[in-house]
Amino acid sequence: MLHINLGERDDLSGEIYRQTRRAILSSLLRPGDSLPASRELALTLNVARATVVIAYERLEAEGFIRSRQGAGTFVSDWKSPVPKLPEETRHRALAPRPIWDTIPLPTAFDRSAEFDFRTGLPDISLFPHKHWRRLIVRALHAGEGGPDRSYRSPAGHPDLRASIARHIGISRGISAAAEDVVITHGTQQAIDLLSRVLLAPGDRVAIEDPGYEAPRRALEAAGARVIGVPVDDEGLVVDALPSGIKAIYVTPSHQYPLSVTMTLARRRALLDWAERNDAAIIEDDYEGEFRFKGHPLEALQTLDTAGRVVYVGSFSKTLLPTLRLGFVVVPCNLRAAMEKAKYVSDWTTSTLEQAALAQLIEDGSFVRHVRKAGKIYGARHQLIAEIIAGDFADHLELIPSTTGLHLTALARSVSTDEIVGVTARAAEIGVQVHRLSSFAVGQSARAGLVLGYGAVATDRIEEGLRRLLTCF
Repeated sequence: MLHINLGERDDLSGEIYRQTRRAILSSLLRPGDSLPASRELALTLNVARATVVIAYERLEAEGFIRSRQGAGTFVSDWKSPVPKLPEETRHRALAPRPIWDTIPLPTAFDRSAEFDFRTGLPDISLFPHKHWRRLIVRALHAGEGGPDRSYRSPAGHPDLRASIARHIGISRGISAAAEDVVITHGTQQAIDLLSRVLLAPGDRVAIEDPGYEAPRRALEAAGARVIGVPVDDEGLVVDALPSGIKAIYVTPSHQYPLSVTMTLARRRALLDWAERNDAAIIEDDYEGEFRFKGHPLEALQTLDTAGRVVYVGSFSKTLLPTLRLGFVVVPCNLRAAMEKAKYVSDWTTSTLEQAALAQLIEDGSFVRHVRKAGKIYGARHQLIAEIIAGDFADHLELIPSTTGLHLTALARSVSTDEIVGVTARAAEIGVQVHRLSSFAVGQSARAGLVLGYGAVATDRIEEGLRRLLTCF
């Protein structure tokens, strides 16, 4: 239905003409689009039919519309040049906060790749598409006339919250009740919600350097002062934490992007520091499900006896990046505030997908999927490690890793600027890979490469790395 606003205007026929003409010239109405019948539009606008007829006759005389007996009135496919609409001069009274001038939109995945070694991408071919489709259909039928057809608790679907609490209790040793779990759209929303609950503008937050850019940007946008803290082969350097920190964001199971695992001694030191300094710890366990060697270290949250750790998880790496489902496990004293923050943010996450995911976990399909995917990723991990250690020995030094979906290698013989050239040349021959320097926060950027293996098929790895080698 064409929207015409007559208001208190006197020239009603002229306004109908002008607003319809403007809609045609701006391509809101395109050639072939139908206009409401004159009688119908007159009833809608509460004017005489003759008022609409006069406007339509003027538009038809100028070639903008045509009428067909018994068919209706349509926008013409006219060929005359489109007159340029006058630009409106507006007083620029509204302006965004300066922080938004410093935040770039992501471009890391804008370009497709024949050999895709970018991080953060699982193998979507492993996703149980057929089973997921059945679960979505089941959730649709189960929700007919029921509570899943209306708004639910902002904290999430009760079945999914219970399923997640049970799953992470078994797989990660985390003791959590369903009431401790808040469902989110992923890690970034989790960080955004936590910044609303825990931080005031100007509060200082420590993050790993190098580290994951998205949480840093979310914290900065919330008004926090973000401070990078170096990472060594044992994880975040606790002794380098400055005073006055209100929260610390860490990836202890598989540091992003250096791949190191935080040692038990360093974990205990971090917990002690947080207790002494009255700080919160945000633990992002984004790839904790995939470990290929040795006994998995427990999550940092399992060592916490003082309620300092907030545990963040996501299904973007284990299932699909486009399945925007994640969760936060909060200490009991933050439950109410987190649910309220979720409510004012977007009230609820898709209940259909939540119900389907709950069933995927409950029927054992999720665990089977993770186990199957883990074997495939483990083979890719080993293959890349062997090739880097052998063929790239003159150029790169691999950082040992037994977890996750990426490997990191430090440059031996090339500078940060030269690595930029390597990745640019690689992109031209179909190989996409991330530079380690792009993850720097405050300290000098380190030269190296970060190689993901979720999105590159096992039988394509050798050829992709062979091409990459020619770029050095």
